[in-house]
Amino acid sequence: MGAGWVSGVTRAKAMLSRALGAERAAEVASAPGLDAAVRHLSASPYGHDLPSEASLAEAQRAVGETLVWHLRVLAGWQPPSGVIALRLLACGFEIASTEDHLRTLTDGGPLPRPYRLGTLATAWPRLARTRSPQELRAALASSAWGDPGAATPAAVAIGMRVSAAVRTAMAVPEAARWAAGRLALLVGRETFVARRSLPGAVAARAGRLLGTSAMAASSYPDFRRHLPPAARWALAGVDGAAELWRAEWRWWHRLDEGGRGLTHGARLDRAPVVGAAAVLSADAWRVRGALELASRGGGRIGAFDAPA
Repeated sequence: MGAGWVSGVTRAKAMLSRALGAERAAEVASAPGLDAAVRHLSASPYGHDLPSEASLAEAQRAVGETLVWHLRVLAGWQPPSGVIALRLLACGFEIASTEDHLRTLTDGGPLPRPYRLGTLATAWPRLARTRSPQELRAALASSAWGDPGAATPAAVAIGMRVSAAVRTAMAVPEAARWAAGRLALLVGRETFVARRSLPGAVAARAGRLLGTSAMAASSYPDFRRHLPPAARWALAGVDGAAELWRAEWRWWHRLDEGGRGLTHGARLDRAPVVGAAAVLSADAWRVRGALELASRGGGRIGAFDAPA
């Protein structure tokens, strides 16, 4: 730690200026329609790849692509351990591209353009070359992602997300609580809302973070009660599985808040880099939500104003 992180930390703090921020996101959300919201964003850091007459899906996709680019730029300034951390924090984009690829393999139809991950890719080039769901599962099993337990879209989606959370918690201590909380939300929704059981190997992997007692729980209250403190915080105050959406909003608030905390001070290590990635990710999520509100005629982003 120290000298090798000077340029990486300096760049991380500078990248915070690329976030739109809560106030400007609220202006986007209050726009009287999607076209007005897109015009508002066009002069922002999100405007580079934003089509002037974008649909909601296209506009939200452009926001995601901007975040990927920001994380790639940030990774270019980091020592190896910083790149590893950013690759894990960007896992969601490889998951999204893999889900699109699997959907095309399963149902046919055009393949959406994958996210351009560069050094942030875990196994994407190999996954992209697969030509059947079974081949995709085998490629995942032989990579850092691990075997999702089946080749179905649902199994791949949950398996990759569990893998991402566990690997992030193990390799990036600064993000461990975020990852554990995220995993608790994921398993809670999958088990007690969707009523789907996790494949055995995936459940065992999740148990490394959430504990075997939580994974064996037969009810949501028991699940929440048995979670370790590092994960239980994400479900605090949510007494029923049907209210997990509230916890989702709070998780993003904590990501934003905690990320900003990591960027303060004069530390020359991985923490400010992780913090900047968290802030940029939360900002992109907030802007995507603002675009959706604008597409419905405009509204107020209230979740980020709610007590955490």
